[in-house]
Amino acid sequence: MNPSKHVRGAAYGIAAAGLFGASAPLAKLLLPESSPLALASLFYLGAAGLLTVVRAIRGTGETALKRADLPLLATITATGGILGPVLMLVGLSHVSGVAGSLLLNLEAPLTMLVAVVAFGEHLGGRGALAAGVIVLGGAVLAWSTEGVAAEWLGVAALTAACCCWALDNNMTQRLTLRDPIAVAHVKTIGAGATNLLLAVGAGAIFPSRAGLVVALGVGALSYGLSIVLDTYALRAVGAAREAAYFATAPFFGALLAMPLLGEGLRAPDLVAGSAMALGVVLLLRERHGHLHTHHAIVHEHSHVHDAHHQHPHDARTPIAEPHSHEHVHAPLEHAHPHVSDSHHRHRH
Repeated sequence: MNPSKHVRGAAYGIAAAGLFGASAPLAKLLLPESSPLALASLFYLGAAGLLTVVRAIRGTGETALKRADLPLLATITATGGILGPVLMLVGLSHVSGVAGSLLLNLEAPLTMLVAVVAFGEHLGGRGALAAGVIVLGGAVLAWSTEGVAAEWLGVAALTAACCCWALDNNMTQRLTLRDPIAVAHVKTIGAGATNLLLAVGAGAIFPSRAGLVVALGVGALSYGLSIVLDTYALRAVGAAREAAYFATAPFFGALLAMPLLGEGLRAPDLVAGSAMALGVVLLLRERHGHLHTHHAIVHEHSHVHDAHHQHPHDARTPIAEPHSHEHVHAPLEHAHPHVSDSHHRHRH
């Protein structure tokens, strides 16, 4: 794999984590005047609004969504945008804050497990160690001197929520050859509309006009832009590595909570941050390369003419790069550093 692609994927993943992590302390400020389900619907609707504007004004060399993508898009929206948040809300109402934070850290290892076992990604010993260090940092960050109390229903619901997000991450990775902004747009519209109906049906309390504006703004950045960046990270480095980078989100939330909520930096926060930074460095330094074979395939996605994309163009094909069109990959055998992106799913 091109090292710059690895660094770019890591940057996307960490930026997505930072934006999403920032939503936690901001949501805490809004919760006293709003129900959690109402707030979730506003976050997704704010994201959908931003992505509607972006799709209307930008040009793209990306591949458009196809009718055949609808079942996968519906599953992604249902698992990641609807079931996951609802199960999380149910779970958090039956466990302590500490137990909830610790259980939500299951998303990263579950995403890695599904990626490796079900979707054929490769995560070597060094990569697994680096990812484990990051996840451990998240667990340390969640721990405090408070008691850990949890009912079985809460544990089951939070575990199920993390399973939903693990499936969402891996299935979204299968769609990363499509336009990431279009994928995120469809997901946020579906999740926002459904959560809004659930909130209204449940008689949820919505924030004041000022709170409404803030919630939509938080959703635009912490959900809309974050989901797009995370999808680009999934494209570049695969779901297993993306999960490790995104696991840094709680640390960014903790940093923002200091000036926003007046919270101090504790010793566990410094330990967690150091562990996460070490894990990210180890993951960036990981190199996996060997002789491997690419079988012939015909597909369509955004690309430039690199070692994997050498093909003729007709007069109707755009010349500017990156561009998207249906093309043929001839059989190829070569060796180079790579990760389990869409072009590198092979036996080891």
